[in-house]
Amino acid sequence: MIDYEHDISAIDADLIRHGMAAIHLMRSGDQAALIDCGTGHSLRNVQSALAQKGIAAGQVRYIILTHVHLDHASGAGAAMRAFPNAQLVVHPRGARHMIDPSKLIAGATEVYGAQAITDMYGDILPVEASRVIETHDGFTLDFNGRLLEFIDTPGHAKHHHCIWDARSQGWFTGDTFGLAYPECTVDGRAFIFPTTSPVQFDPVALRTSVERLLARNPQAMYLTHYGKVTGVAELGRTLRARTDAHIAIATAAAGAGAARKQQLLDGLCALLMDELQAHGSPLTRMQALAVWGLDIELNAQGLEVWLDGAAG
Repeated sequence: MIDYEHDISAIDADLIRHGMAAIHLMRSGDQAALIDCGTGHSLRNVQSALAQKGIAAGQVRYIILTHVHLDHASGAGAAMRAFPNAQLVVHPRGARHMIDPSKLIAGATEVYGAQAITDMYGDILPVEASRVIETHDGFTLDFNGRLLEFIDTPGHAKHHHCIWDARSQGWFTGDTFGLAYPECTVDGRAFIFPTTSPVQFDPVALRTSVERLLARNPQAMYLTHYGKVTGVAELGRTLRARTDAHIAIATAAAGAGAARKQQLLDGLCALLMDELQAHGSPLTRMQALAVWGLDIELNAQGLEVWLDGAAG
């Protein structure tokens, strides 16, 4: 667990490796909220962190999902059972999938297989509809005197919102503000790049969402992948440039036929390795791929879906 200022902590979600996904814990007086909840396997880490801080299960007031991709939200049903006084706060496009997760499970099972889904995400349980709060653009939540504001931020997913915390002057960005893993940080400078994973990547919408976040002049961004980053104006410029670079790589590969996927993988890997070296990181190619090799694969998949949609 990493403790930040303003009663915010990052709890490791125990997804694939340490430092890949964070669950953010926020306190306001005698109440607690979780922003994203990881998988069914993440609950033990959350309960351990709450115990360390002397927070009882009944004091967890809200479980807030940035979006309903499984690495962020598959543990919601288990968490709601563990925290009986909590309400689930979710984008309206995602709410139905938390109440009835069968389509999420079926889609992921078709891609990965049932055993892999269980191994990675645990049991994906439904949430009672009566305990679900659906947001809208501009929705505000009074979290025990701590004001949270939600804005619609499509681009990574249509069911994505980001959460503004007035106290910390920071955004909880899910995947909208990209990925910045601690292993790639150099002298306190985060290394950031976009996630273009399938199936709803939209570069135009993503640029608009990022601009909306930056317009608030935030002091920090709290990323699910991974944790707090500062110097966000510069990170925003870098994120936009690397998003444009992803699109350029995809456009160049559009006519490559059967070789398109490999061209995308090679192009993304070369881009990120070059940028990482320019950032001053000592990581070798093998070490870097151990950190974000899965993201390169998912980004390539998402760019293929985007290319197919653009062509259609």
